[in-house]
Amino acid sequence: RYDVCREGAPAPSWVAYDRQVLRFSAYFQEAVHEKREEKYRIRKCTILYYLEDDSIQVNEARQENSGIPQGTLIRRHRIPQPPPNDDSFYTVDAFNVENSVTLYGRIFTITDCDAFSRNYLTKTGTKVPGPESMEPEDPYFAHRKKEASTMQPHRPYEKCDTLKQFLENDRNVLRFYCVWDNSSEMFGDMRELVLHYFLADDTIEIREVIRANSGRDAAPKFLHRSKVPKDVGALHKPGEITQRTVLNVFGPMGHGGRYILDSLKTGAVEKEFYTDADLTVSAKINVWGREVTVCDMDEFTAHHFNSKYGKEKSTPIHYKQSEAAKAEREIPPYNGWGSEEDSKANCLKLIAQAPKKRLYQIHEKKTGKDLTATCYDSSPVSTPTVPSTWTVVSSYPSSSRMIPSRYSSQKKRNSGIVHGKFIERSKIANIGGKYYSAEDLFVGAVVNFRSHQFVITDADEYAMTYAEKHRAAYR
Repeated sequence: RYDVCREGAPAPSWVAYDRQVLRFSAYFQEAVHEKREEKYRIRKCTILYYLEDDSIQVNEARQENSGIPQGTLIRRHRIPQPPPNDDSFYTVDAFNVENSVTLYGRIFTITDCDAFSRNYLTKTGTKVPGPESMEPEDPYFAHRKKEASTMQPHRPYEKCDTLKQFLENDRNVLRFYCVWDNSSEMFGDMRELVLHYFLADDTIEIREVIRANSGRDAAPKFLHRSKVPKDVGALHKPGEITQRTVLNVFGPMGHGGRYILDSLKTGAVEKEFYTDADLTVSAKINVWGREVTVCDMDEFTAHHFNSKYGKEKSTPIHYKQSEAAKAEREIPPYNGWGSEEDSKANCLKLIAQAPKKRLYQIHEKKTGKDLTATCYDSSPVSTPTVPSTWTVVSSYPSSSRMIPSRYSSQKKRNSGIVHGKFIERSKIANIGGKYYSAEDLFVGAVVNFRSHQFVITDADEYAMTYAEKHRAAYR
């Protein structure tokens, strides 16, 4: 908190001159020893005089490739005068245009001041001369400036300003829904892609849509963000495409050698890249040898084409496969080894699992007794009127599991027939591929078991009773 001054008493200097600074332009000459190019150096600087506490600060403007430390030469503080007056400090009376002040052994010559400093000195009764017109110039920096103006590049670099495009289109991305048809190749299929076109630098990024359980590795990107050329052609060797072409070289390579550059760009290779104008619905683009078809776009992309090119959104192309259109899985035919359910399980999953049994049907409908029928083999090796082999067929009506067994009516020596089971208990499919059920077994029915044709001639009492109870199923 500041105390209020008495009425009529002058305010202290740190209140009256708060934030008031006098600015002077000055220079000092510095000798350069043991250098042929220059004998002395002219260093231009700015002197700041703070009226509130009579402190002084000296700053030097930075010059390009000067090789000397520049910036703040003297930090802000009160600077004493040179001997023999070193017991006192500099005041504002010592600073004026065309005056020289000695600050720590360096003689600063003041050449000019700003408008505020000139007005302040005039109000204090000091006559301020005009700006000094004969300000010396550093001969060495003048020589370097002259040499830099005469130096011309062998071939001027072409200016390619992309900052405006970046500032106008930063974070503006066009999105296209594409498809790559690779079904012509072995194990190929339709690949859904999402193409991103970045308006900031005309680059393209492609990501693949990988569905769940598709069997494909979830790669992060199908194509890294880059410019895509229209004509791929053969790949160029490293160093074949350069910005500058050397026609001839004289002398040693490196230091001391001379070379001639091709200013006409006769060996330049120009490539044409895809732009947003080429990406329309139904357009086909060549992505490094892969033909990608543009099928649809989002709303922002459609608005961009309408505002920039005046094109309305085209009808999208249907590219997603429906569930009905997908190819059904082909199961190879049964080869006779093991059961047919086990063989089919090897085709449905990578790791085969045992087929599940319908235990609820067996529990609900199993009666605990089999159906027994008498039939004979009607294959070409036997005659229907005189059956050579009698066969008893047993079956569970609910689970359709049959137990065919083969017996001989009269055991004869040297008959050539092995008596006993004909087929182990298993499901048996008919010629059409469907399994036999209890409804297929009735008196007079002709069945085919493992390429053997049987005619059912009789059945036991339980089988007849079961057929009578389930008469509707036998119709």
